[in-house]
Amino acid sequence: MPSTITDERRAAVKEIVCDILELEEDEVTDTSLFIEDHGADSLRAIEILASLEKEFGITIEQSELSQMVNLESVYQVVAAAPVR
Repeated sequence: MPSTITDERRAAVKEIVCDILELEEDEVTDTSLFIEDHGADSLRAIEILASLEKEFGITIEQSELSQMVNLESVYQVVAAAPVR
C-alpha cells in the first residue's frame, strides 16, 4: 500500500525544494528532474534532505538521496520516512 502525503505537506515540501534550488514554484513540476531540468547538485540534494528532516521531524536515510530525483519521488520518500 503506497504511503500518502497530505496536500499541506506536499506544499511544504515543494516550498523547501524550491527555496533550496532557488526556483519559483511555477518552474517546478512534480515530475521535472532536479539535476537534469534544474541544474541541482548533490550538495543541494543533501540540503533538501536535511531541511525535510528538520521540518517534519522525520529520518531520511542517505541511501534515499538517489531516489529523490523530482518532487513526486520526494513526496514518496517523505511519506514513507519514519517519524523520529
